[in-house]
Formats: sequence, C-alpha cells, structure tokens
Amino acid sequence: MQQPGETERPVEIERDVMEYDVVAVGAGPAGLAFAIRLKQLAPSLSVCVIEKGATVGAHILSGAVIEPGPLDALLPGWRDNPPPVCVPATEDEFWLLTKTGGRRLPVPPGMRNHGNFIVSLGAMCAWLAPQAEALGVEIYPGFAAASVLHDADGRVAGVRIGDMGVAKDGTHKPGFTAGIDIRAKLTVFAEGARGSLTKQMVKRFGLDADSDPQGYSIGIKELWQVPAGRASPGKIVHSFGWPADNATYGGSFLYHLDGDRIALGYVSGLDYRDPEYKPWEAFQQWKNHPSVAALLEGGSILSAGARAIVTGGYQSLPKVEMPGALLIGDAAGLLNVPKIKGTHQAIRSGMLAAEHIAGQHAAGQHAAAQAAPASIESAGYDAKLRASDAMRELRAVRNVKPGFKRGLWFGMLNAAWETATGGRSPWTLRNKPDWSSLAKLGEHARPERDYVQRTLAPRDRLQGVYYAATAHDEDQPVHLVVHDTSVCVDRCTIEYGNPCTRFCPAGVYEMVDEARPDGSTGRRLQINAANCVHCKTCDIKDPYEIITWVTPEGGSGPNYQTL
Repeated sequence: MQQPGETERPVEIERDVMEYDVVAVGAGPAGLAFAIRLKQLAPSLSVCVIEKGATVGAHILSGAVIEPGPLDALLPGWRDNPPPVCVPATEDEFWLLTKTGGRRLPVPPGMRNHGNFIVSLGAMCAWLAPQAEALGVEIYPGFAAASVLHDADGRVAGVRIGDMGVAKDGTHKPGFTAGIDIRAKLTVFAEGARGSLTKQMVKRFGLDADSDPQGYSIGIKELWQVPAGRASPGKIVHSFGWPADNATYGGSFLYHLDGDRIALGYVSGLDYRDPEYKPWEAFQQWKNHPSVAALLEGGSILSAGARAIVTGGYQSLPKVEMPGALLIGDAAGLLNVPKIKGTHQAIRSGMLAAEHIAGQHAAGQHAAAQAAPASIESAGYDAKLRASDAMRELRAVRNVKPGFKRGLWFGMLNAAWETATGGRSPWTLRNKPDWSSLAKLGEHARPERDYVQRTLAPRDRLQGVYYAATAHDEDQPVHLVVHDTSVCVDRCTIEYGNPCTRFCPAGVYEMVDEARPDGSTGRRLQINAANCVHCKTCDIKDPYEIITWVTPEGGSGPNYQTL
C-alpha cells in the first residue's frame, strides 16, 4: 500500500514485442534500398521497415532529379517497369535572376542532367515498397518510432512505436493502444534529414565528436497543373539571385513533367542571418517572377509541402555506426549540394550497408558453424562508407556550400575554383550550427527586400497547408516541445523578434495577446501543431535550441501527392 508522502510510481504498460534480425526506420529511398539489397543477399534474415507516414511516400518530398546508376545496380530491370512519374531529362537551363528579368548562364557541370530522370520521390518510394515486400520485407506504414530501445550494455536493441490514443493532457482515450516494441539485432536509421531518433543517437554516442555541426536548408515545393501544351517534359531549370539578397543562400528548381504538370520549388539555406527572413515568402516571390508566373498563369496547385534538406556535406558527416545500429542516406548527411541531389547517394549508402551486414552475417554463420544464431554487427561500416564512391563524391564538393557563407559572389567564385580543381584545395572550409548564424535585431542593417505584389496562389501559409493535406488529431500531445516558453515571450521577442513565426512554412508558431487574471494583458506562444508538415525547420533554426520536434501519432502529418 502506498504510504502518505510517497510518490506514486508510474504503471509500466505491457507491450507487445515483435522481433526481427534487422529493422529499418524510414521507408525512404535509403531504407527501402537497404531492405531490398539485404534480402537479395541474405534471404534468410528477417527484415522490417517502419514508416511514420500513413502510407509509403506520404511524407516524402524532394525535387527530384535522380542519377540512375545506383538504381540500375539495385534493380537492373527497373526501366522496363519505371515509377509512375519518371521523365527523362531533355535540357538544362541555369539563370541568374533579377526582379524583372535575368541572364542565362552556362550550366555548371554538377547540374548537367543528361541521362538522368525527373521523378516524384514519394511515388518512387511507393513503387519500391512492393518490390521489397516481394522479397519478404515486412513494411509497416503508420508506425512512428518514438524512442530507441537499448540492452543492458547500452547497445541499440530496436525501437518503440509511439502509443496511439493519448489525449493532449496525457490521459488515455477510450481507443488507447500501447505502442509495440520492435526488437532487432541491428537497427538502421533511415529517417532522412534531422530525424528525431537520429538526433538522439548522435548525441548519446557522440557520433559528431570529430565532425562539424550538420547544416541544413529548407526546401518548399509545389506541384502545378498548367494549361495544355505549356510544359516541356524533361526540361530542367535552376536559378539563383532574386529574390534572395547577396548574403542569403537561396535558389530555385523548376522541373517539367508529363501530363502538363510542373514541379517547382525554392531552397533557402538555414544559415541565413536576417531574423526577419521568411523562406515561404521568398518562394512565393520567386513564383511571381515574370519567367515563372508566365508558366503558371491559368494553372492550379495540385500539392504542396516543405522539408529540411541536409547540406553540411563531407565535413559534417558524423560517425555512421554505433553499437547495434547504422545511419544511412540523409540521416547520415550524404546529399551532394552542388548537384542538388541525394537520392543516388541514399540508395548507394543503403546498398553498401546491406552488403556489409550480409557479409558479416555470412562470416558469422560460418564461424559459428550453426551452433548459435549468427550476430549482426555494425562495426566496420563507417570505414567502408568513407572509402566508397559516395564519400569521394562528397569530398570533391566539400567547400562549395560553405563558400556562400561569405556572400553570393565569393560563393560563386569559390564554386568555380572548386569545380575547376576537382575539389583538390588543400583546405576545408568549416561549418557552424545554423541557429548560431542568426543575427539579433539591429545588429546588422536589414537587407533590402525588393519584393513584388503577389498574384499567384496560395494567398498565405495556411492555404499552403491545405495543399499539403496535413492532418493531426487535435487531441494528442503537442509534438513540438518548447522547453521554456518564457524565453519566447521575453528574451526572444526583444533579441530576435520571434523568428519562429516567420521561418515556419506552415504557420505553426504564433505570439498572441491574452488577458491575464489580474486584468493586465500579455503575450504567449501559441503552437498550432495540427498545421505541422514535419519539415523540422524549428528544431534546426531556433536560436535558443529549446524547440524539439518529436513524432506525433503514427500516420499523422502531411499526405503528399506526387511530391
């Protein structure tokens, strides 16, 4: 019996357990490529892939132009049965924009796309999933990994799926279901950029002790249906310049698909300095440039969304192995920034990890002579990745993105130098955390934003959220954890002017006035968590590092269509 003064002990929830040889967290290109390759090489291993989106591809957003080499190696006959959206690249354009015009420039080598394909990465992942299942991979969409399981020695031992049916106040609703534990000999984190569990594991195991802080950008994308005959399937256009100022890293992509559709978006580096910068507004401004607006006039938006893009590169690569687990794809930070491509690197790293694990498993089986179950170890994968083509590609371009921290024109000259020398510079430019770059109000002259009157939809961020089809049960714990809201009301208001209200592309954060019991008025932070499109920008750019993005209920979030 509980005695007076004793603290009530929490009741341990009884959970179901599923056991596998390997579990991959995330059904993106890296996780699915890993699972497919592992089952090709070691069919006897039990492999599970869990995905927080309601369906495979629902949370996937990318440009995307892919280099087909790694996919050719993974699935040699894929061109006979291509993904639903797969348009061969036909021509490239590269522009320096001004407010009313621009200059066409030679296409940089990394942006020449002959032989590549424009795809919808979400549709491509939905196409990969059944091919993995045909090999015996078990895939569970709607399973949001909420925490990592560890054994008595601290080794990663799997993941715990988040509980379903928890009310906003933490109580259990009538339909409460305890999340299951998925235990595995090896866990592969393929969560993409700024994965919540990856972030925890990097800190727990000190995986970034010998690397620079990771860097990110935010990419905001829309898919448009345009009047018949206006799209030129296979045409690829990139631009820089307006509407970004010379101190802000920014650029656009515009990809012509089949079916009179155009995929377009804008990327803003999250190392920007101006606390009043609005990435979503920069995208909308670019859409209203004469060259873009002429394509979109009379058309309609089909889908929209946003996500973080990992841009730290070679010098920000953490150690990618830990006891019982691996990092692959964007969870490791393998995107090639000058190419604006990461899918081929994701597939490449997933295959390499699978080949490493299959080799170790086979060796373990032989050594054990079947006397005991063969172990599956992560040791050695980090060295193999660093000796691979994936790492050679990143090292050659390691100085390109950091050069833009010194401004547009230095960045362009530096990029030209690095391209000409093949990245053989005897130096490596360093990265700092993106949150640390934000200037306080009044520290620097505010850049002139030479913006135009917008006419194209959407009118505002909330309308943009509609096109992302995002959905969260309002009565669930807020998955955007602000550890000290008094900082938002006091310090941040004075020092930065509450930049979260501007950098979030979905209008999640608001500072609202409220009446207090004593009759005075004040301000408080309001979190509109139901708007969240899971881009993770707040977790990255908050200058006080007090916002933590955690997984909501499985299946919650955006439902991207052909993005």
